[in-house]
Amino acid sequence: MNAAAAISPSMVWRQEIVSGRRTGSPMLHGRTPSPPRSDIEELPMPHVTLYALEEELTGREPGLIGELTDAVVSVYGEWARRSVDVRLIGIPAGRWARGGATVTTAAPSITFGMREEVFARDDAASIVAQLVAAFTDAVTAVFGAECRDDVLVELVGQPTSRSGLGGKVISAGD
Repeated sequence: MNAAAAISPSMVWRQEIVSGRRTGSPMLHGRTPSPPRSDIEELPMPHVTLYALEEELTGREPGLIGELTDAVVSVYGEWARRSVDVRLIGIPAGRWARGGATVTTAAPSITFGMREEVFARDDAASIVAQLVAAFTDAVTAVFGAECRDDVLVELVGQPTSRSGLGGKVISAGD
């Protein structure tokens, strides 16, 4: 068996996402995806990590996963749905502090890891604004509007050369 035959379709799709180059369209549950919305589609999908106090997070996981996934899709398009990676981190009581004192309530915060090249695009300001608004809306849809003003969204750029997939460093030329 040759090396190309040993690579699964999901591995190819994952490599396309990480490299930022799509060689084909993904299949979404047996359907042909809609045409790309814009050249945003050429960018790799980032990872969404939500941090919340454990007791406030418990029981809200399915709603958050759906809302955060939909937030990414609202910016990048439906083609991206299958690659959205959501991580929910519950922080136990006594391990979240502000001003040197532990808190009993805290609005969730989101870290959105993405390739740093997004920030160099001509439409970067628009993409950033859309992502911040979509994530804030997603959190308030699940936790309630009273936390809106305190939801922190951090967009973190990662150089491709400092990432790896399948045990290999990803380079911009791959």
